[in-house]
Amino acid sequence: MNTSEMNDAQVAGLASAIIATAEAMGQEMNPGTAAIMAEDLCAYQVPVVRAALKACRLEVKGRLSMADILQRVQSSDGRPGKDEAWAIAMTTNDEFETVVLTDEIQLALAAAKPVLDAGDKVGARMAFISAYERLIAQARDDAKPVNWHVSVGFDANRRTAAITKAVQMQRIPQERGRLYLADLSVAPVTDDGRALAGLITGDVVRPTPAVREKLQAVKASMLEMRAATAERKDEMRIEAANELADRRALLLKQVEDLESGRASHG
Repeated sequence: MNTSEMNDAQVAGLASAIIATAEAMGQEMNPGTAAIMAEDLCAYQVPVVRAALKACRLEVKGRLSMADILQRVQSSDGRPGKDEAWAIAMTTNDEFETVVLTDEIQLALAAAKPVLDAGDKVGARMAFISAYERLIAQARDDAKPVNWHVSVGFDANRRTAAITKAVQMQRIPQERGRLYLADLSVAPVTDDGRALAGLITGDVVRPTPAVREKLQAVKASMLEMRAATAERKDEMRIEAANELADRRALLLKQVEDLESGRASHG
């Protein structure tokens, strides 16, 4: 059960709604049966269950069943379908892309990664979908709400776009999205920050003495990069590759934390 668990009055009201739905579908239902079904559905939010009952009235041909209701309740939990989940998982290959993904997508991708690394994309997709469907089935059986989180890429502009889109799609709450954007913001807010940005923009802002020395170091570093030999450029590429490896290690650590969390609740 979770924090959306219904109270007794809501369960009783839901049982009445189940009976009414069954009657609207040309079926008589025993009040005791409806009460049992309502108890089984009490872990979900009332509006979600009522919406599922309405969908059953409009879509189901024949008798109302618990499976019909659950299918519609669970599909409204915000978890993407298998094809969308695979597409999201594949965007993590671009280290510059910021990706907003669910726990189940990250865990399923970890399960498929050995096949993907071997170059078998078709087999990797099959392994991913198999793991993903198993993971979301388990999560739904446990009435676990969907959890979207951000895997930050290196491109600052893409970070803002990805998080803004996730907020618009209601995958991340607005307040949480604002916090992400604030943490990832590259806009300087101090005179010292504006002085550093002036190296790029050309805007002149006088830095404090403490920062002036850092500015000189930054300028020297930029000059070094422009005049870098081929050997130095190779070194810089290696450094960039190491940064990407660090990010992959962080993603794997997140997967391990998720799996250990699932094991502790198992």
